[in-house]
Amino acid sequence: MLTQNYYDLRGGDKMNSNSNNRQLERYEKLEKIGEGTYGVVYKARDSVTKELVALKKIKLENEDEGVPSTAMREISILKELQPHPNIVGLKEVIYQPNEKKLYLVFEYVEMDFKKFLDQNKHNLTLSQIKHFTFQILNGLNYCHSRRIIHRDLKPQNILIDKSTGIIKLADFGLARAFGVPIKTLTHEVETLWYRAPEILLSQKQYSLGVDIWSVGCILTEMVEKHGLFCGDSEIDQIFKIFQYHGTPTVQDWPNIADLPDFKPTFPRFRPTPPEQFFKNFEKNGLDLVTKMIALDPAKRIYVKEAMKHPFFDDLSKEDLVKYFPPGQQNLAMQYGK
Repeated sequence: MLTQNYYDLRGGDKMNSNSNNRQLERYEKLEKIGEGTYGVVYKARDSVTKELVALKKIKLENEDEGVPSTAMREISILKELQPHPNIVGLKEVIYQPNEKKLYLVFEYVEMDFKKFLDQNKHNLTLSQIKHFTFQILNGLNYCHSRRIIHRDLKPQNILIDKSTGIIKLADFGLARAFGVPIKTLTHEVETLWYRAPEILLSQKQYSLGVDIWSVGCILTEMVEKHGLFCGDSEIDQIFKIFQYHGTPTVQDWPNIADLPDFKPTFPRFRPTPPEQFFKNFEKNGLDLVTKMIALDPAKRIYVKEAMKHPFFDDLSKEDLVKYFPPGQQNLAMQYGK
């Protein structure tokens, strides 16, 4: 249930504040589970249904402007993406204009994927890695089919239900709907290690490929047990990418000379053969990850193609059904065995 329509959020003086106060009171805060520039996240209990929820309190610093654009964007996108098993569920939006408070009520998922990998990456089976990767791709495919790029995909923004193994994409604050033509996007959007090279080099127009690059980084982290390219600055990050791919030429990447931060004076790195760079991938996994992290975004594999890659051929259709929304579970039949 969404108590406020996204498009009404800026009309706060017309809202029924008492009703919203009562709506908020049904949630009993249990503990703080996250904090950032956006605000605070609490683990809470719905006193009516007894369900656990995640209560995200958004800071409204510019009070005259109402709800921050990042929050508006996240609400709009999450409403468009509901419901899907691999995307975090948004249950309710509560706006208290008099108190200058905005709350997003999400389904509660106990752990983010970074914490899960920190605790379990040395014990993951190949089957688990395939299921986790397929689910990330499946959530992304749902986004991309609705013209939405996540843009900030990293383990910290992915949730996992440890009891079921279900993966959920979260934190859509930086996601953006892409149109045709693709609009110029802002630069500072991803954590360094998961940033696609076109973002690092300040390409003004980019699209779906930034997400598939991030999936390749996450897949590598699961298989190799360490990050793919672990730079400590933007220039160090791009050089680490070039140390694998080789410093690109216009033959490798036709648009490279047009990117604002690509310099002809960059060191001329030679490419490293994938078989030397990746130590633990089997044949199909190596083929998939190299297609995900192609240097030229135009050459990267599309999400839907990736879901049909032979790497996932041994996943059973019966297992994959649970990753699709009710009424769309027949879609699972085109994947796995």
